[in-house]
Amino acid sequence: MLKKKITLVLATVLALCLVSCGAPEAPEVPDVSEPDTSAILPLPDISTPEPDISEPEPDVSTPEPEVPLYPNPLTGEMTEVDLVGQRPIAIMMNNHRQSLPQEGISEADIIYECPAEGGITRMLAVFQGIEGAEQIGSVRSARTYYVELAAGLDSIFMHAGGSPGAYQSIKDLGMTALDCVNGPYEGSLYWRDADRKENAGYEHSVVTSSAVIESLFPTYSNLREEHKEGYEAPFTFVEAPMSPNSAEISSIEVSYANNKTDLFEYDAETGLYGVSQYGGAYLDGNTDEQLTVKNVFVVRTDISRIAGDTAGRLDVDLIGSGEGFYFCDGKAKEIIWEKASATTPLIYKNMDGTELNIGIGTSYVNIIGQNYELVLNT
Repeated sequence: MLKKKITLVLATVLALCLVSCGAPEAPEVPDVSEPDTSAILPLPDISTPEPDISEPEPDVSTPEPEVPLYPNPLTGEMTEVDLVGQRPIAIMMNNHRQSLPQEGISEADIIYECPAEGGITRMLAVFQGIEGAEQIGSVRSARTYYVELAAGLDSIFMHAGGSPGAYQSIKDLGMTALDCVNGPYEGSLYWRDADRKENAGYEHSVVTSSAVIESLFPTYSNLREEHKEGYEAPFTFVEAPMSPNSAEISSIEVSYANNKTDLFEYDAETGLYGVSQYGGAYLDGNTDEQLTVKNVFVVRTDISRIAGDTAGRLDVDLIGSGEGFYFCDGKAKEIIWEKASATTPLIYKNMDGTELNIGIGTSYVNIIGQNYELVLNT
């Protein structure tokens, strides 16, 4: 009976505790929703990338082959064709005012201008490589001193007639001379330009061309196109031949006669001299552009009339030595010229006798008498 009472008391006490204390609070559940990361900067990727172990694509392109370059022995300019062993072609060019414009003259590597009878001049245009000159002319007759200039470079000489002295020199020197007037070449190597014949006159109409020369020369069985054994190019070319203290000259005036003055005006932008004659630009009839050159020479020598020559032809003494001027890059220096014989080249030296270095490019050589006027403008 007592045991039952105690049990009831305990049950009553537990019931009262549950009533008085209430139900126990539920434990907090953590919030597992995604946090707001809009204001959080991303962490840098410090992971190590996998190395690229794939084989590189092989370069199967064919490299462009290097084209060898060779110096032009008359200009020092580099060309893709080896011209060193090739004989240049020297062509007599008419410069009578009625015959102008000349054609092909701007492609010449060296131009020699000398006085002729009657107060006119003629040019000897020397081409180391004739390709690209197109029509060339008009071609005119030779004189002894032109023959000697051509022979000094071991040239193939082209002309249309000549003085008795010129023909004798051609024979004595054993020159390769292709003559339009007294040779079998008119109608093939040379022809008469119809427009020139009509408007300038028959004597000013002989022309040739680079294409015809290149085509016919290989067919001439007795024509030697390579230099003779032992020939050496006579010039040395450099980028800057003038010293800083050389006299500065902006233009050069060379007088050949009362009505014939050449003007060479230096252009600092191009480094070339623009050439004028007869009071206007010296034009190439193929391009209608003014002739420009890198180097200008003035050679003074003895010039006199040939005794007994009824045509008034001149003796221009080129065998020996003398003084002159060299112009390049807007500067001037006095020089010595030398030509040891009719078959050796006209060369140039400094006043102390050392070899003259020449600017890389084309040259214009004025050959004038001792008393011809020369004006240098600063």
